Amino acid sequence: MDAYDKGSDARHGQVGPGGPAGPDLPDSEADSAETTAPGTDGAPDTAGVREVAGVPEAAGVPEVADASEAAGAHEADVPETAGVPEVAGAEAAGAAEVAGAPEAAGAVRAAPAGTAQPPAPRTGVAALSPRYQVGAVVALAVVAVAVCAHIGMVFLHLAPSNTLTKQHGDVVDEWVFPEFEQNWKLFAPNPLQQNVSVQVRAEVSTADGEIRTTGWYDLSAEDGRAIDGNPLPSHTQQNELRRAWDFFVASHDSDDRPVGLRGTLSETYLRRIALLRLDRDGAAGPGGVVERVQYRSRTTNVEPPPWSGEKVSDRPTVRELPWWSVAAETRGAKSGQAGQAAREGGAA
Repeated sequence: MDAYDKGSDARHGQVGPGGPAGPDLPDSEADSAETTAPGTDGAPDTAGVREVAGVPEAAGVPEVADASEAAGAHEADVPETAGVPEVAGAEAAGAAEVAGAPEAAGAVRAAPAGTAQPPAPRTGVAALSPRYQVGAVVALAVVAVAVCAHIGMVFLHLAPSNTLTKQHGDVVDEWVFPEFEQNWKLFAPNPLQQNVSVQVRAEVSTADGEIRTTGWYDLSAEDGRAIDGNPLPSHTQQNELRRAWDFFVASHDSDDRPVGLRGTLSETYLRRIALLRLDRDGAAGPGGVVERVQYRSRTTNVEPPPWSGEKVSDRPTVRELPWWSVAAETRGAKSGQAGQAAREGGAA
């Protein structure tokens, strides 16, 4: 009764000293407990009680062994944080090791640092066998030499007269003409202002032995009709006849006599063009053979614009060349046709 009157049991609650769960304290100890730990109206003193059932202990209060064991918590089972004992059963609770986590997740383990990587696949010329590598190198070298030689020839052709062109001008001309000839007529101060029409006619020996002369075939007009409306005209339709006629005019004098070997070459070129065009037009007729051909040109000035004030003649200028025999070319063509007929007959 004295203890309850002093309120010592009310302060400790159900688990403190003097309560139903603990032994009674002597009067001297009860008095010291009242002076050192003031209570609050029947609430347990939290500052002076060690953890119960896993609650961290307050600093400076001795542990109550019976209270910890009654709650089912042991020092070895509680994680250590700021002095709290470590939980020994953490692994039993299902925590996985960090080193084993990638394998559990199915991740691919990286190759060790010292493992050699496979070589990258070879491409291009390196992927070829040594034999083909040598062939590719030789082909590239030949192409490079040919390109350098061509560029050098064209440069010498366009360059002013110098020691090389004086000594090797014929070699340069043979390489450049007629396929790679360079000229600047498009950018000249006074470009070509004439329309040139090239025409040809032939003397034909007929099958009954007579000689007849065909009319004039306007070869320039034929090329014009083939080019007109054609988005992709051929190079021969555009330039073959025009360049051949320019070649002839540049290598002949005013009396139509050839100047050097290039003049003779230009005549041969024109004769073969005439034979091809006349054969295409059927000028010889059935059984007929072309014996000679004759060219002429008809040049007309382009009318200048009204604002220029320039006056030019509108009368055409006609240049008629002499007859050229084509017997050699005709015999070659006839022998070729006979050989082809014989081969066809043998095959039949």
